[in-house]
Amino acid sequence: MSQRVILLVLDGLNHAVGQHAMGHLHALCEAGRGSYRMLDCELPAMSRPLYECLLTGDRPVDSGVVNNQIVRRSTGVSLFDLAVRQGRRTAAAAYHWVSELYVEAPFKPSQHRFQQNPESAIQAGLFYWQDHYPDDHLFSDAEALRRLNAPDFLLVHSMNIDDVGHHHGGQSPQYRNAARRADIALSDYLPRWLAEGYQVMVTADHGMNADNSHSGLLEEERRVPLWLFGDAFDHKSEVVIRQTHLCGTLATLMGLEHDKSRHLELLADKQVTS
Repeated sequence: MSQRVILLVLDGLNHAVGQHAMGHLHALCEAGRGSYRMLDCELPAMSRPLYECLLTGDRPVDSGVVNNQIVRRSTGVSLFDLAVRQGRRTAAAAYHWVSELYVEAPFKPSQHRFQQNPESAIQAGLFYWQDHYPDDHLFSDAEALRRLNAPDFLLVHSMNIDDVGHHHGGQSPQYRNAARRADIALSDYLPRWLAEGYQVMVTADHGMNADNSHSGLLEEERRVPLWLFGDAFDHKSEVVIRQTHLCGTLATLMGLEHDKSRHLELLADKQVTS
């Protein structure tokens, strides 16, 4: 098995809103082209620690990236690292904290917005630093990177849902409508990515509470959505998955050699080895 993969992270989207506000994503599931699950994020329910968890499989307490103020390169082995070391192409359209983790820290907008380096873990990158950078612009950035670089692994990471949640709270109409806007914008891209053979995982790093924040154990902070699209996934599986399993599962899907935790039950070909 050797699939091309897109990981889409909708920052700050909790399960409760993901379950009812994302009409296009759920339409694909109802049409038999995807499936929906939920999982609890690792702790603390904060962005930078959970970017590292999603991309390395390491819990924050193990990675040492335990809050958003830790600005340094990751010391873990990320999905970007695995892919490049094994001859695959990588790209990311993402918030600048991803650049700091896997390219260079600290991020300098005048120098680091665009990344094009075949020797880097993220070989092609387009990074933004304003939380209100429009999601529809971000998805267009990702599509440009995909078309120009044909990556085997592409990270797409949007911030608008989280930004609106911090201003209005996770139970506000503004928060729900931010999720709906992201879903509508994705309808211009997701069918194209699937038609061109990508396997797509859509999830969130953490959720959002009614206090306009997140970091703790409330269900609305920890419980996040997980959509799987593409025929390499087992859409009938009901296995309980942890956030630490996502990196290894995607690495296995890409046919990469690795020693990370994974869930073969999420994959259509459960006999795959790595």
